[in-house]
Amino acid sequence: MATDQTAAGRLAAVAPTALNQLFAVDAARGIRDGLFSAEQLVQQCLDHIQAVDGDVQAWAFLDPEHALKQAREADLKRREGRPTGPLHGVPVGIKDIIDTDDMPTEDGTVLHAGRVPVADSTAVARLREAGAVIIGKTVTTELATYSPGKTRNPHNPDHTPGGSSSGSAAAVAAAMVPLAVGTQTNGSLIRPAAYCGVFGFKPSFGLISRHGVLRQSPPLDQLGVFARSIQDLALIAEVMIGFDENDPATRPLARPKLLEIAREEPPFRPWLAFIKTPMWDKADQATQEAFAELTDAIGGQVEEFNLPAQFKDAWDWHRAVMEADLARNYAAEYDKAADRLSESLRGQIERGRLVTAVDYNNALDKIPAVNRALNELFDNRYDAILTPATTGTAPHGLASTGDPVFCTLWTFAGMPAVTLPLMRGEDGLPLGAQLVGRRGEDARLLRTARWLVSHVEQSLQDSPA
Repeated sequence: MATDQTAAGRLAAVAPTALNQLFAVDAARGIRDGLFSAEQLVQQCLDHIQAVDGDVQAWAFLDPEHALKQAREADLKRREGRPTGPLHGVPVGIKDIIDTDDMPTEDGTVLHAGRVPVADSTAVARLREAGAVIIGKTVTTELATYSPGKTRNPHNPDHTPGGSSSGSAAAVAAAMVPLAVGTQTNGSLIRPAAYCGVFGFKPSFGLISRHGVLRQSPPLDQLGVFARSIQDLALIAEVMIGFDENDPATRPLARPKLLEIAREEPPFRPWLAFIKTPMWDKADQATQEAFAELTDAIGGQVEEFNLPAQFKDAWDWHRAVMEADLARNYAAEYDKAADRLSESLRGQIERGRLVTAVDYNNALDKIPAVNRALNELFDNRYDAILTPATTGTAPHGLASTGDPVFCTLWTFAGMPAVTLPLMRGEDGLPLGAQLVGRRGEDARLLRTARWLVSHVEQSLQDSPA
């Protein structure tokens, strides 16, 4: 996570046989400067996938020749001097609930097997416009809920990678691709990023269009990205952000300069509010101790902050909205083939059918109220919220994708969140910290996150052995 090493130095330090290990910003620069081709980069990613994916199983669909064809077209475009985008030639993995018109999108369920969309999702279209090579589709859990897919944690295949964006997190963690796209309706992006030890970024609600993405819960569904550096998160998220008339949650706003601001030093040392949330007792003892050590490493720039008592109801509000929407949006699957759905998903749908319209709308009304209350926290002192990403390291076994409880509040509020792979558990697996920012201040959050990573790394270097 060396945040201050120069791009030239990083490129010089990477052998030609390790292009798949490059950060995306360096891969894009290397292609742009003619140091290597998009075809070489994609080929090395494919070779590495061939070598390691038998254990990880991150991919739902992968056609190597189709990926190489895209890379060759990118190289031809560059040779001919045609305009290129910020991701020109860089391979990206796409969660298999996000439509691609040249690959299947099967949503992690046998009920949608063989489904090939007629058009790209808006997010994929914008990635293609930026020059990205859509290398393949990554594994999702069943209809992006809790029942696991085939993916395993790259750090230990006996442990879950998290979900529902399982394959995207694992593919980036295993250096199969530098970038991948996922989604979050509860903890589906932040949790697997933490378990797999990569950076994950869920932007503010409404910044990235959901058009062409499996609809789960429109008030909660959000797209996000995985990478191995904060700058890479900013690079890919920036090209995906923007107004889309097909998604009413988006608005015609100026695109935030995520990459430029993320690279800047903060104008003053950020203040962080360490919020345990009402779910703190769900964090295991090792996680609680790790956060005590982390706050010590941060020093005087972090203070513990207790949320008002009424915030404890936010988990119930989120559940009411999400499960009622699951019942509505997955009604066809339930009515036609409930026996082909997991017990977990059937239970969510059946509970969702019992949510009253009054309770659903009352829960929705709490979203702006939660944001107003948290805005006071940012107005009065703090630049970001520090909180756990998960209850602990990735659980042993593959029957569960872990508990999203430390993501729920921030997803419900639509606030931007980023996972930082700053720690390891007693079992040696990654343990992520989560930073949360004010809704709409995504660039500032990434800048604060980059400062925090550098600050903690420096504190560790300075501490006695």
